Amino acid sequence: MSDTTFVLDPRLKADTQRVAALSLCDVLLMNDARYAWLILVPRLAGCTEILDLPEAGRAQLWQEINHVAAMLRGTVPCDKLNIGALGNIVRQLHVHVIARKEGDAAWPGPVWGQGAARPYSDAELESIMQRLRKALAT
Repeated sequence: MSDTTFVLDPRLKADTQRVAALSLCDVLLMNDARYAWLILVPRLAGCTEILDLPEAGRAQLWQEINHVAAMLRGTVPCDKLNIGALGNIVRQLHVHVIARKEGDAAWPGPVWGQGAARPYSDAELESIMQRLRKALAT
């Protein structure tokens, strides 16, 4: 399920690396090494809210969120998963799945607006992308 007119929001494109494509969503890694932070973006143009998806799309989105969340929890150590679709700044529908650890840079608050992002080094990025892609493929 995808849309040939879909274009990824420029801000998401600038802040992330593409990990994989699922049936409905692209899975993106936020370029902030302080957190294991994935973003799912349904490849459907014009969607800003989950309710904008057709019923089958909503069901597929929740399946993909569950799949990615379970994969992330099994791949990186975490105490809590934060899952949310805010869209106050980037209106394109996207869902954050963030593995949180007690004592991380923003704990216990939200990750948004907490200090400056620390981009992955080339070696860190290659390592985490390999781990995530391998885990998503299984």
